[in-house]
Amino acid sequence: MIAQESLTYTNTQFVKSAAKLSQCPTEIEREVAFAGRSNAGKSSALNRLTGNKKLARTSKTPGRTQLINYFQIADKPLALVDLPGYGFAKVPLAVKNEWQKELGNYLQKRDALVGLVLLMDIRHPLKEFDTAMVDWAEKAKMPVHILLTKADKLKRGPAQSALLQVRKAMKQVKTPVSVQTFSSLNGDGVVELKRVLDGWLLPAAESDTTEESAQG
Repeated sequence: MIAQESLTYTNTQFVKSAAKLSQCPTEIEREVAFAGRSNAGKSSALNRLTGNKKLARTSKTPGRTQLINYFQIADKPLALVDLPGYGFAKVPLAVKNEWQKELGNYLQKRDALVGLVLLMDIRHPLKEFDTAMVDWAEKAKMPVHILLTKADKLKRGPAQSALLQVRKAMKQVKTPVSVQTFSSLNGDGVVELKRVLDGWLLPAAESDTTEESAQG
């Protein structure tokens, strides 16, 4: 069996921000979106994944990220996408509704999107925004990988209980869903996350085809 290539996430750089689907970069061929309620830890997770503390802006104010932010991996047509977290952000209802419309539009119509990483605070999983995101992914037949963030805030026993609870809840979902614990603070779960991202951004089938072409 041919070993799958691994991406070097430390070579990730900010490309652009988009307010809506039509503004997303056309040169990106495959991308994975990171979504979650405000303060779920999206920016911290992206910074830990890429080894760059300044890549994605972190803030203690919910809802600061209000655009679709693109981070390109090295010089490849691949990207990580940071989606706004409007779960409980203090923004006007009209703004919130407009963003939810754009978010649904992006998840269901963005051709380059190959997977969704959904981040939930391990102490407060499966809130309304989380289930709405899973519903959107299900409609779009989009695979989902759930990161139960801030796992360092819980002892091992409660953390495992939360993990099992979320896995059980996801069994009824019709699109592929995987779940793991994660800590941006100490890096626990980063290797597992990279493995999932590699699988989405560098499908084994494509790697095999490339290898066969080289041999032929």
